Amino acid sequence: MKPKIFIDGEHGTTGLQIRALLAERGDLEIISVPVERRKELAARAEFLNAADVAILCLPDDAAKESVSLIENGTTRVIDASTAHRVANGWAYGFAEMDKDQAKAIASAKRVANPGCWPQGPIATLRPLVAAGILPADYPVTVNGITGYSGGGRPMIEDYVAKGEDAPEFFPYGLNLQHKHVPEIKAYAKLSHDPIMQPAIGNFAQGMITVVPLQLGGLDKVPSGSELHAAIADHFAGIKGGVVEVAPYEAVERVPEIQPEEYNGTNRMKVYVFANDKRAQALLVAVYDNLGKGASGAAVQNMDIMLGLHG
Repeated sequence: MKPKIFIDGEHGTTGLQIRALLAERGDLEIISVPVERRKELAARAEFLNAADVAILCLPDDAAKESVSLIENGTTRVIDASTAHRVANGWAYGFAEMDKDQAKAIASAKRVANPGCWPQGPIATLRPLVAAGILPADYPVTVNGITGYSGGGRPMIEDYVAKGEDAPEFFPYGLNLQHKHVPEIKAYAKLSHDPIMQPAIGNFAQGMITVVPLQLGGLDKVPSGSELHAAIADHFAGIKGGVVEVAPYEAVERVPEIQPEEYNGTNRMKVYVFANDKRAQALLVAVYDNLGKGASGAAVQNMDIMLGLHG
């Protein structure tokens, strides 16, 4: 019997992407609430409880409500909202975060799908903190740019409506209360909140995250090659992972580092750049904010949970 998959919120940005990714999958049965019953709470409850895996593509409060509607012990949940990202009892759905994370996802009843922004910083920082190269109290700053699809349907409609008048570069989160900060702190193993300086670009999807490092104040100043080796060793030990670490080299620019490079895929590529004389480094990650940053990660987690990932 094919596993039944229910996408609660299938008509939102992430839900539509997941539907598209699963459209040709003959090994799954996608179940949907009939159009005429879409606003019925009882209908949602019925389909949530009928599913083997329910993928929640909803605002936080609605996601919590959906979880509360599940009355059986069999429906497994992937929540794409921020509601459960650091909640007890939920496995974090970044399979490459740690060597045992895919196992944790595979056995979990509840999986919190990661946000788009946190995965790049976590991918680059966690191996360094875990190896003792960066202290947990290192003052982290996260910069970057993402496509306007990261803001959901309202921002997509706003950018499309503005046409040529849409801003090319639009910083936001200027109140320093970005919703992804707790996630980055928790899973990058930091003891202090990082500062996030995110920005929207005038393109639909794709993203780059950058973590700059001032290393001169550390008791032991690591070289760029040491930073790279720690990150490369981490991902080399992740069987079946989709995160690639670029070779370490001294270059002024890399043409492939542009936010749309991996659009339509679940891939992530990580780079380390450094100037050892200045004791400075940059940790860069490139991925699709709607792929590895959202729908692609959800499908990856679903496959891991169902034992379909090879």
